[in-house]
Amino acid sequence: MSDDTPLLAGLQHLLQTRRTAALGTLTNRGLPYVSLVPFAIAPRLESVIIHISELAAHTRYLMQRPDASLLLNQGEQDGQIVHDLPRATIQAHATQLIPGDKDWEHARNAYVARFPDSEFMTSFKDFHFFSLSIVRVRHIAGFGSAHSIAPEKVRQLLASSPWPQTDS
Repeated sequence: MSDDTPLLAGLQHLLQTRRTAALGTLTNRGLPYVSLVPFAIAPRLESVIIHISELAAHTRYLMQRPDASLLLNQGEQDGQIVHDLPRATIQAHATQLIPGDKDWEHARNAYVARFPDSEFMTSFKDFHFFSLSIVRVRHIAGFGSAHSIAPEKVRQLLASSPWPQTDS
């Protein structure tokens, strides 16, 4: 068994330093649809949290087909070889959280801890929190360095405490 510590550290770095990710969903015709979404980590849920509006196509698609994918990547820097950029693709199963529920409150607290200026939007009726449960993770640490990370190890990482602390 290989030591996943460097891979997990690289994934943790991406999750801590990136605040947005590309969200992949499937349209009604089964075509891929990609959009940019802010995300947070909900440690107790061991998942990635997104807060999205019904007015957005990706929300409607996710409500109909809960399989999704997130792409996180390090930002480009002048002079850096783009093929060497660290990145991770997270395949996930989305669950819409119910307002007022304990999981919804935890997700809300985690999201607002990361995006304090979004607190007012958490009461909008057309916005929903989704918990993205990890199914598969592929981490590219750099050119020629692609590895899968076991979902249970990623869930353990998400449950750990480097994320903004919430009160639940």
